[in-house]
Amino acid sequence: QVQLVESGGGLVQAGGSLRLSCAASGSILRINDMGWYRQAPGMQREYVAVISRGGSTKYADSVKGRFTISRDNAKNTVYLQMNSLKPEDTAVYYCNADIRNISGLRDYWGQGTQVTVSS
Repeated sequence: QVQLVESGGGLVQAGGSLRLSCAASGSILRINDMGWYRQAPGMQREYVAVISRGGSTKYADSVKGRFTISRDNAKNTVYLQMNSLKPEDTAVYYCNADIRNISGLRDYWGQGTQVTVSS
């Protein structure tokens, strides 16, 4: 069984910063890409950022220059440093990981963590 557990969400004023963490645990053989997605009320879930096992990163245009994704392979953990936050960043943020275990390769999702940015 594999689990992804996010932490670090909360309430922050516009212009502030938050750091999200997501730790994978369980019977893991290898983690490939890890990423963050978000879903605002009444909206579809959208891609935020992704990082490969080797550290290559990609970002949605809406967060480029403000958010930084990183990972610690030894800890099976991915991070999202969010700076210069805007009210439109308010959403539930979900961690995603492409994980191989003894059952095969598949995507896993965390339970989500709320980020609220006040104006």
